[in-house]
Amino acid sequence: MGARTNSPHRRRIEVPLTAMAIAHPPILSRCREVLAGGPTEAARRWKGPAIGCFPVYSPVEIFHAAGALPIGIFGAGGSVELTHADARFQSFVCSIAKSTLELAFQKRLEGIGGMVFHSICDVARNLASVYRRNFPDLFIDYIHFPQNPTSSGSLDYTSAELERVRRNISVWLERKITDDALRESIRAYNRSRALMRRLYQMREESPERVNSVEAYQLVRAGTLLPPQEHVELLEAALADLERRAVKRMDRIRVIVEGAFCEQPPMGLIEVIERAGCYVIDDDFVAGWRWFANDVAETGDPIRALAGAYCRQSRPSSVRHDMTRPRHEDLAKRVREKNAQAVIFAPAKFCEPALFDYVLFRRVCEREKIPHLLLEFEEKMWTFERARNEIETFAESLLFE
Repeated sequence: MGARTNSPHRRRIEVPLTAMAIAHPPILSRCREVLAGGPTEAARRWKGPAIGCFPVYSPVEIFHAAGALPIGIFGAGGSVELTHADARFQSFVCSIAKSTLELAFQKRLEGIGGMVFHSICDVARNLASVYRRNFPDLFIDYIHFPQNPTSSGSLDYTSAELERVRRNISVWLERKITDDALRESIRAYNRSRALMRRLYQMREESPERVNSVEAYQLVRAGTLLPPQEHVELLEAALADLERRAVKRMDRIRVIVEGAFCEQPPMGLIEVIERAGCYVIDDDFVAGWRWFANDVAETGDPIRALAGAYCRQSRPSSVRHDMTRPRHEDLAKRVREKNAQAVIFAPAKFCEPALFDYVLFRRVCEREKIPHLLLEFEEKMWTFERARNEIETFAESLLFE
């Protein structure tokens, strides 16, 4: 949908995010502290084995049940110069693959003894091999998730693959991963995911109560914390947010889609909201919110995780479910969440997201859903152009 650029009512829509700080600042300060420390500090605090999990989804319950801390690895976020990784990859691959490799070359993954990759795209598949070749002392595993999770054999196949991962982790750490320990880890992560679902429900129902940067930091901190600590942080934050005195602003309700793997710069998330949008849903940090509801806490835990992946996971550009076409799911979410528009925010050179955009755009045009495309990359440091585009887009809907 075209946005008006010469409206006589054109004005800058901006509310300083500092005016919307969480009622109990130490909670958000704790999130920022955790994120600033990154994977190395997370591993140091844990004082035990740690395993890096490349986006999007990893069976973190298995690692946690083995006594290891699963740590989300989302690239370097523009904090490192690529001095080694460029020589291992083509120039046209996504930033997150190269900067994730660069972190290891620059010894910024100290304390992390292993890395797990999975079949989200060709780049992730190659990154696992490159890691194994360049860092032979690291434990490296690659998970082959089913291409068609709705097929009759997908549950058995996924169970066998997760069981193989459990055996490999057990051999690496020289400890048995019992079913009881795995069920306990499933319960811990179920609690964390349930609280994140509650946070997102709050954003949908009262987006003025929690801004996008706050929500993102609260969720992203969970990729660097044990689940029990993340639960405590979320419980405290949600209690404060529910007591917050708020006033709804003149903004449009949007869904942000396409950032399921490489995460957008924090500045871009902030700009989207400052420019006149309430973000009521997104696919940020998708791997830690992978399941739509709780994983079964009784019975065979490996079978429960496999069933959750095949039957309870959210639609994603890297998980194809022919019974729930991803583009149709987006249109359904727009209707159910009373969204007014969609902002597509794929990372540059992200083939799964850019391929999906063709289908997304088609369904948005068919359903007359206003939409805007904003590509980003890790080293994006100026947001003025994005800000102008979003402001014009938001105003075209507010003042039409």
